[in-house]
Amino acid sequence: MVNKEFFLALDMLEKERRIDKESLIEAIEAGLVSAYKKEYGESRGVAVRLNPEKATIKVYAYREVVEEITEKDKQILLEEAVEIDPAYKVGSIITEEITPKDLTRIAAQTAKQVIMQRINDIRKEMVLSEMSDREGEIMNAVVRRIENDTYYVEMSNTQLEGVLMPSDQMPGDKFSINETVRVYVKKIRNNGKTTQVIVSRSAAGFVRRLFELEVPEIAAGLVSIKAVVREPGYRTKMAVYSEDINVDAVGACIGNKGMRINAVVDELRGEKIDVILWSENLSEFVSRALSPAKPEMVKINEAERSAKVIVPDDKLSLAIGRSGQNARLAAKLTNTKIDVKSLSSFFESGIGVGDDGDENADADGSLETADKPEGGESNDA
Repeated sequence: MVNKEFFLALDMLEKERRIDKESLIEAIEAGLVSAYKKEYGESRGVAVRLNPEKATIKVYAYREVVEEITEKDKQILLEEAVEIDPAYKVGSIITEEITPKDLTRIAAQTAKQVIMQRINDIRKEMVLSEMSDREGEIMNAVVRRIENDTYYVEMSNTQLEGVLMPSDQMPGDKFSINETVRVYVKKIRNNGKTTQVIVSRSAAGFVRRLFELEVPEIAAGLVSIKAVVREPGYRTKMAVYSEDINVDAVGACIGNKGMRINAVVDELRGEKIDVILWSENLSEFVSRALSPAKPEMVKINEAERSAKVIVPDDKLSLAIGRSGQNARLAAKLTNTKIDVKSLSSFFESGIGVGDDGDENADADGSLETADKPEGGESNDA
């Protein structure tokens, strides 16, 4: 056991498990302490020291020098210690080498079990640390089992289990055992004994990360994603912006002939995506957020963070969307309460452009003309 082959095996283990040698040595020393005590019934304090350079393993028993003994097997009185060596004083540690000529098969097996457990613990800690750094990222995962519509997946290149619950699945998500799927790392859940990775395909962050992977301008920091809102499987609205006037933020996300946005849409199983040009002007932002509808006018109440939007009669249903989806997502994207009305109902209400009779109007009672289609794009046909 005490030879160069043992330490060569240690080097191989370090490379295969990607665990630094110091951690491995600590695990082995702890395992050998346990094995030695079990085999020889040693009650004294025991320490094992591995020396890779000399290819040696040595076992030591130790006792602490004290004035009064509280732990008989691990302590020795000062007067007894000075008889061994006058240089000893209170607090000194007396060591004695007790390395056996050979460790029996039982001791070796015990050591192996403890060592492997320690190595697994170290490996899990490393993987947990790596996974914690990957929260908010997209990873590949392999479906290992399915229970009550919940998918339990193995995160690629880790020993951790990921959980894709029904609430984190997209409508129509159906996977088979051993199928590889792309998932968004939502959070890490660790109860001390087990660690699970909560993953999602329905989170808005999933769409954000997909665009970051597909659009080089986003990765380079030339285009920033200001906000993403989503109703999974149906529609996403994403606001983007660039400080560089020479960079078309929306066009960069769409790509040549829609190549970039279509790659994201394919991953989302056909989910519609509206890419909106962000603006610090709330009126412009609200107008663009209602894409694909094109409002005629937008009236903003800054104090209440609300907007009254007027659209052509034939575009009312488009602006509101099925079951109110388009207006609802626009409201979330802009963080504004939006009231959409048709042009005819607006004039029938008797409120003129300069009328200050509406309690939700701006302080100056103005009704702003909305920006036209500039800045809002969609993957709709």
